[in-house]
Amino acid sequence: MNAKLTLLTLLVSCLAAGPLAAYPLDAYPETGIKRLEAFRVLGRVLPEGAMLPSEGVTLRLENYPNFEIPAADPELSTAIVETLGADAPHYGVVLLDITDPANPRYAAHNPDRTQNVGSVGKIMVDLAWFQALADLYPDAEERKRFLKNTTFRANEFIRNDSHKVPFWEPGDQTVVRRPIEERDGGNLYTWFDWMNSASSNAAASMMMEELILLKHFGKDYPVSEEKANKFFRDTPKEKLSKIFQDAMMKPIRRNGLDPGKLRQGSFFTREGKARVPGTSSYGSPVEMLRYLVLVEQGKLVDPFSSLEIKKMLYGTDFRMRYGASPALEESAVYYKSGSLYSCKPEKGYTCEKYKGNRWNYLSSMTTIESTDRQPALDYIVVVISNVLKKDSAEEHKNLATRIQALMESLHPELLVNPGTDTEDKPLMNDPFSRRGSASPAVAAPAPSRSQR
Repeated sequence: MNAKLTLLTLLVSCLAAGPLAAYPLDAYPETGIKRLEAFRVLGRVLPEGAMLPSEGVTLRLENYPNFEIPAADPELSTAIVETLGADAPHYGVVLLDITDPANPRYAAHNPDRTQNVGSVGKIMVDLAWFQALADLYPDAEERKRFLKNTTFRANEFIRNDSHKVPFWEPGDQTVVRRPIEERDGGNLYTWFDWMNSASSNAAASMMMEELILLKHFGKDYPVSEEKANKFFRDTPKEKLSKIFQDAMMKPIRRNGLDPGKLRQGSFFTREGKARVPGTSSYGSPVEMLRYLVLVEQGKLVDPFSSLEIKKMLYGTDFRMRYGASPALEESAVYYKSGSLYSCKPEKGYTCEKYKGNRWNYLSSMTTIESTDRQPALDYIVVVISNVLKKDSAEEHKNLATRIQALMESLHPELLVNPGTDTEDKPLMNDPFSRRGSASPAVAAPAPSRSQR
């Protein structure tokens, strides 16, 4: 079996189980994210599009500060609807072609449709944190040091989450994936990586807990575990909720986004919800698109924050759902996805992951940079769906293939680079062990309700 075929086999086998890890692989020295160094030391076969160095991740609209999303193009919008087929009424899709930023094209189908977008809501935790850090530390270099040097450990707020994250120490021969346990620790960059790349609900809830501490203690943060525990023990839930909501909601408005169309109002774990009361969470395709446009402009908080968030969304591991399309293998994929499904008794129906019959939400927000073409083919696509009893992960993957073909057909002038033939690439060792569960094993049958 050749290397390219083996790679595709690994990608497919990991669809149900693996996260879409992020951040460029050369960034360990500046971030302290050990997963990145593990991949470098142990080796990993990755798609060409996952191999950009840090300097290759750039803000594509930074020189277009006045960029605005144009009116929807009727022909392109019709083409998008046609790719959805009979299930089109159950989708909301927006697509922004920025291959030529001076002449963008926009397509929209149910752009204002809202639903719970699951783990996509973690991008709002990113925004809240980077806004809070910018307010406290205007100097970007100081923020970099803060992100690398600030550490904390998991506590009861992680209960109970089964999502697995990578653990590795220098000298280890394997990377082990397992759920975060109480007393596990890392620096802020690592916690961001666990939240964004492994999509860990435990990591997200810890980041929310620490956000409350950051907002309350300001430049006195980080505080001792004893002081943090006393604060949460002695502070009324109403006050905790107020600090939390202000920390999450105010940055949305300050950055020109609409909290009526995009918000994360509650913790991602049951324990977090019990300790800090929250509110509803949802998103719409158009507002998630506006978030990504602000990132590309360097306007989400500021250029430093925008670039860091984009790096955190850059896929540098096995791809899944929308990002798993073989058509995107040569492309850089900046991606966040979220699933929330539920099942009810139905004769002849068996509940399966991504196939809910009560609801079957899947959301994907993706920036695609096909740098295997010159100039690069660049576009942003956001998809939300609620197609019952169909494998939504497979549906989004197939949709990605069709949309990539559509985009390529719109730009026949772009020349394909010769590139490097993956047939000539030697297979690297797979650094994931099979103890503690490990990638790329297929997940066990899912419960009737999941958020990721």
